[in-house]
Order: sequence, then structure tokens, then C-alpha cells
Amino acid sequence: MEAHGGDLGPIDIVVIAYPADAPMTGDAAPLLVDLVERGIIRVLDVMFVIKNEDGTFSGFDATDLDDKGVGDFTVFEGASSGLLVSEDVATAADAIEPGTAAVMILYENRWAGPFVAAVRRNGGVPIAFERIPAQDLIDALDAAEAAAS
Repeated sequence: MEAHGGDLGPIDIVVIAYPADAPMTGDAAPLLVDLVERGIIRVLDVMFVIKNEDGTFSGFDATDLDDKGVGDFTVFEGASSGLLVSEDVATAADAIEPGTAAVMILYENRWAGPFVAAVRRNGGVPIAFERIPAQDLIDALDAAEAAAS
């Protein structure tokens, strides 16, 4: 980590499934690009997974995308750090339905890097970064609201 000045942020992976009938409006990729351009995240890897109706699957990284039908995600052409591997493709394929495609995006939370570096300079040791699913938060807020009523 010190090779990056000690301010590398936490790394996350998001897997987004696209059923065959998904409208693919193109709304998502520009929002992700905006986060990159503002320095909030840094995309390290993009991998695509296709699960056929018979359950077989394949994966490919973000190279030579023009002929692979990935919509507006072609903007991430070349985003391949090598951190996502065939085992990750298999895990994503297990999570999606036959006839579905998915994109896996591995990204650094750059916003947190300077904070983590400051914590270390002050003798702190970051020991965990965990994610609470949005639905869990919504459920907790709804329960708190119901209890207050």
C-alpha cells in the first residue's frame, strides 16, 4: 500500500445483472464515469459475464468491446488490473439466472484514501470496511418510523 503513498481507499466489487429483457437505457455508465471524473472512485477492473440458457457461462474483460454488445460500458475499455479472475466469473455466474448477463466492476473508493492515510499517521489501524445493504437500511428506517408512530 505504501507504493501508493499510503492513501489507497477501500476496494469494492459490484455485480450488476442484466436480464435478457432489460431496457439498457444507457443511464448507468455516465453516472459511473462522473464518479471517476470527480475522483470519488477509480475503476480498476471491469469484467462481463454471460450465462446461457443451459447454465454454461463465459466471461471477458474490458478489451475489444466494440463487437461484444456491452452498451455504454465500452467507456471502460482497457479497465483490467487482473484482480478479477476466472473464479470471480464463476461466482458471478452462480448469482445470475440463465439467459442473463452481468457486469462486475472492481473499484477503489478514492474519497476514503486521504482519511485512511490520516488515520495511519495518527497511529490508527483500519481493521475493517463493511457494507450494509441498502435494503437493510430502508427496513431499519421503516421500523424506527413505525415504532415512533
